[in-house]
Amino acid sequence: MSKFNMRPDKNPMPTQPPLVRNKNFEEVALGYSEEAAIDEAKRCLNCKNKPCVAACPVNVNIPEFIALAVEGKFEEAYEVISRTSSLPAVCGRVCPQETQCEGKCTRGIKGEPVAIGRLERFVADYHNQRSEQKTRAVVGNGHKVAVVGSGPAGLACAGDLARLGYEVTVFEALHTTGGVLVYGIPEFRLPKTIVEKEVQGLKDIGVKFVTDAVIGRLFTVEDLKSEYGFEAVFLGTGAGLPRFMGIRGESAKGVFSANEFLTRTNLMKAYQPDSATPMFPAKRVAVVGGGNVAMDAARSAKRLGAETVYIVYRRSEQELPARLEEIEHAKEEEIEFLFLTNPVEILTDAENNVKALKCVRMELGEPDASGRRRPVEKNGSEFELNVDCVILALGTSPNPLMKRTTVGLETKPHGEIIADENGRTSIEGVFAGGDVVTGSATVILAMGAGKTAAKAIHEYIQSE
Repeated sequence: MSKFNMRPDKNPMPTQPPLVRNKNFEEVALGYSEEAAIDEAKRCLNCKNKPCVAACPVNVNIPEFIALAVEGKFEEAYEVISRTSSLPAVCGRVCPQETQCEGKCTRGIKGEPVAIGRLERFVADYHNQRSEQKTRAVVGNGHKVAVVGSGPAGLACAGDLARLGYEVTVFEALHTTGGVLVYGIPEFRLPKTIVEKEVQGLKDIGVKFVTDAVIGRLFTVEDLKSEYGFEAVFLGTGAGLPRFMGIRGESAKGVFSANEFLTRTNLMKAYQPDSATPMFPAKRVAVVGGGNVAMDAARSAKRLGAETVYIVYRRSEQELPARLEEIEHAKEEEIEFLFLTNPVEILTDAENNVKALKCVRMELGEPDASGRRRPVEKNGSEFELNVDCVILALGTSPNPLMKRTTVGLETKPHGEIIADENGRTSIEGVFAGGDVVTGSATVILAMGAGKTAAKAIHEYIQSE
């Protein structure tokens, strides 16, 4: 049997049929079989310079875990991933591998890259489905650290510090842990049982979680240090404040920020028949935006019963920032895309219900600060889109609560906390990372920031 599989294409990922899955919230991708995983793992050339590792924000030793997978040693492969990643089953599902590890894969030069994300998911699922042995808590070193926020940055920071022997307490504002992993990413992309399993793994090594704890209301960051004895504090509170367009009609019934729409759907289970907080029964939905959040909102709206769902995006398809896989899945699920289209007003009826979205056609001009060509309005191109619901997926900013209640914390104009490359903020012993520093980004980048801050916190406490 050949050691390498030199076929140029990836093993396909089995999925639910598009017109079946767009009516349920079960996971779309079904995962590799053992045979498919081993066959895909054989496509890895085990490069000496490991470009995929350098492109991974948490530096998973990708060739090493894949080499073990080739031999069917999936538990050993999981151990390799777990050395640097606290959330392998999550990352295998939602990381943008195409722009990170797989984007640098040598096999991608003359074909498709190795399906690193799919293999990471397989290995993590294999472990989670079979392993019943709890990881033992690490012997404590006598030092205490507080982590504010249980999203990917907070979980990664907490996991690394706990493995170093720190007594870590994670404070979460909501009633359940996971941050954006539970309220922002739909069940059909990331089952919540996966997040619960990953969080339980952190509990098993000694991390404590306190929910319904709004830092800045319950107590301040200074209180954590002065009254509760935490020697350092990590702020991983994310960016959950939605942005709006500022156009007429945004206060109408049937207009939602994507944050509210997805939180009510994912966290509050609005899709369940007996939900205490059912979602607005829309039939024709326009989602404004072109990122992953817009795709999640559009695909969720379809599953909630909308007959027609539009993605309204002011640039062309080539500029869409969403993952290619999410775009393809949305198209397969009969989401309609309106490119080079920009909303200018939300029209309402006498009772302030949405009745249409007034839009204009756009064309692309010179590149703007982001490097993408700036959309310019075409004169006389106005038209009305017949919809009864508008969802705005235009990006987010950090909640201003932390700035208002933390004396001396320096922030940028939109509220992002100013921190150096190691996560140090303007306050001694206070670190920050993830979306609260960078603005809305990816799960894996937030995890990388959490890991970097954990190392800096360790060095800070040990030097003190």
